[in-house]
Amino acid sequence: MPTNKNALTRYKYLDEMLSDRHHFYDIHDLTEKCNEKLIDAGFPEVSQRCIEKDINYLEYDPFYAEIERYRVNGHRCIRYKNPSFTIFRKELSEEESNLILEVLNTIGQFDGLAHFEWLDCFKIGLGLKKRPRIISFSNNPYLQNSNLLGVLFDNISNQVVIKLEYHTFTDKEAREIIFHPYLLKQYNNRWYLIGAADNDGKILNFALDRIDAVTALPEVKYKPCNEDLAERFEDIIGVTLYEDRDVEHILFWVSNHSKDYVGTKPIHGSQCQYKNEKDEEFRRQYPSLDEGAFFSIDCIPNYELIRELCSFGKELIVLSPSSIQDDIFNRIKSMLDSYSVVRI
Repeated sequence: MPTNKNALTRYKYLDEMLSDRHHFYDIHDLTEKCNEKLIDAGFPEVSQRCIEKDINYLEYDPFYAEIERYRVNGHRCIRYKNPSFTIFRKELSEEESNLILEVLNTIGQFDGLAHFEWLDCFKIGLGLKKRPRIISFSNNPYLQNSNLLGVLFDNISNQVVIKLEYHTFTDKEAREIIFHPYLLKQYNNRWYLIGAADNDGKILNFALDRIDAVTALPEVKYKPCNEDLAERFEDIIGVTLYEDRDVEHILFWVSNHSKDYVGTKPIHGSQCQYKNEKDEEFRRQYPSLDEGAFFSIDCIPNYELIRELCSFGKELIVLSPSSIQDDIFNRIKSMLDSYSVVRI
């Protein structure tokens, strides 16, 4: 491949790293990461001396980049003096501008959050005028620690390891963990941080309202997630995954009052409604359940599943497996006992 294309590719990767304010790169880091990307792009590796010459070249005509050298933990690091500087400039087309404006307006639910100030600046820079929203997402304005959303978004997008200080509902004593953040997930109007523990790589989740403090640790090497987290949540409802439990086939009946609601808003992605011969078979098996409809889902049992099934009250009855039926029965019995004590 031509040398000039190789050089342009190196400049592109160096430009990204020199403007990065979330990591500290010395010349060894810049060389290593640049070579990783060159190899992925089908180019040969280059020497550290080559990268040094590239950086020096960026400081002169035609780029005139202001580059600063500074020390962190004994390492001589390198970066652009102005983090917004780039040697590559491209004007947005009208179509691109309009698309970005629509996206920004759609994600406007994050307005006012710490670390999302750039969103407002971006809107101003693109000339976005205030206008009524035409899409509204479910949002909890009283969510504790919602200001952490911006901080965690920033750390995830820039692949920065963090130290979490947190507490549980049952134990108010603060705990600490070195954490590799991967994903922010919303469930039931609460936000959860999904990531891996630094010591053993185990995937964990933390509710934002249980997090007391977040400290960035850019000096710790970030370990990217080696699995598709979307697949991890395919077999569960909510965010709690018990890796020692298997997927269960759960059969349940729903009354006429709720069957259309459940049919159009599935409890889980695997939901199936039985009709024709299978429906007739279940009606012979459960003669007391007239009308209504029979459904099934395939997922791993957890707290969120039981709570979701219980939320329909008498309109939904779990028929199998017996383990989940027992969990719901015991919860209902406990509720009845509690109400029996306080009922006037």
